[in-house]
Amino acid sequence: MNMDPQKYLRYLGLPSLFGTHRTKEIFNINPTAPSQREEATEIVITVYDYNADSMEERKFDKVQDCFHYKNNNRINWINIDGLRKADVELVSNQFNIHPLLIEDILSMHQRPKMDEVEGILFCLLNMLYFNEATRTVETEQISIALGKDFVISFQEDASRDVFDPVRNKLRFGNSKIRQRTADYLLYAMLDIIVDNYFQVMEKLGEQVELLEEEVIRRSNTKSLARINQLRKELIVLKRNIAPVRDLINGIIRSESDLLDDRTTKYFKDVYDHIIQAYDLSENYRDMMTSMQDLYINNVNLKLNEVMKVMAIVTCLLAPATVIGGIFGMNFDNIPSIHNKWGFFIAVGLMLLIPIWMLRAFRRRGWF
Repeated sequence: MNMDPQKYLRYLGLPSLFGTHRTKEIFNINPTAPSQREEATEIVITVYDYNADSMEERKFDKVQDCFHYKNNNRINWINIDGLRKADVELVSNQFNIHPLLIEDILSMHQRPKMDEVEGILFCLLNMLYFNEATRTVETEQISIALGKDFVISFQEDASRDVFDPVRNKLRFGNSKIRQRTADYLLYAMLDIIVDNYFQVMEKLGEQVELLEEEVIRRSNTKSLARINQLRKELIVLKRNIAPVRDLINGIIRSESDLLDDRTTKYFKDVYDHIIQAYDLSENYRDMMTSMQDLYINNVNLKLNEVMKVMAIVTCLLAPATVIGGIFGMNFDNIPSIHNKWGFFIAVGLMLLIPIWMLRAFRRRGWF
């Protein structure tokens, strides 16, 4: 009867222990390949039309409904949740967004970047979320186009984002966003995205701390699997944080007419935050490297302890082996072989010598 071992090994769950599928998700990225993005089944367009005196908040399900907000002498934030190629092209053509930027909006796995193309300042980056159930870092690509008196943002997922604090500020007439131009709204959006990076890193920091205690107390294969998993999540974190430095720096150095000189100092504040986030991600990476070394050292220490115990047991059994070997030889003339107390003397020596050896080892501090 032929038995396939793979049929039964799959029930052990070994691949899932080390999460090889997550490695494929992280590294199997080719931004030059044709986009395989699925079209959103429905989209939600939210428009915030405001100035210092009033604010109108409207929701639509057709992109054409937001076209009349263009050039109305007010600031407009058009947020589009859900991406469909036809709708993105329609909105982009209406607001003079270049076709190259349309490709970036519809692309997947793009590196965060900033571009200025024909009167549009374009930012592409990722919002980060921490999934408590799977303990993984999830990403959502967001594209932001800044034009004259408008900001258009394109999001993949309609069910979540990080912009609620920005929306709440827009609803208050005395907030800075309401008093400033569209570039300040762009700053507020980038600032809240970067601030959310720290929340994700805080969650990862908790996982690192728990794992460190686990490795110190008991190092096993499961601990190694968790180290491997966290290292992958830190790769995702660093990959998304590091390029944002160049993005913010590009905005600071830009001489675009869309950016007010008064707003530059705010972007510098975001730049300081992203530098701090990058340094923190580097610290986490160093901690994971140290933790892996700690795991290896603990495993080696346990192995040394086992080998020490086995060596001591071998040494303690050596006298009994020698005595038994000597008196077990097939010779006629062996001293005391016919002594009636010979057996008891031999057994006594087998017990007394190891006891003396144990005391000698203890005095030397060998255990």
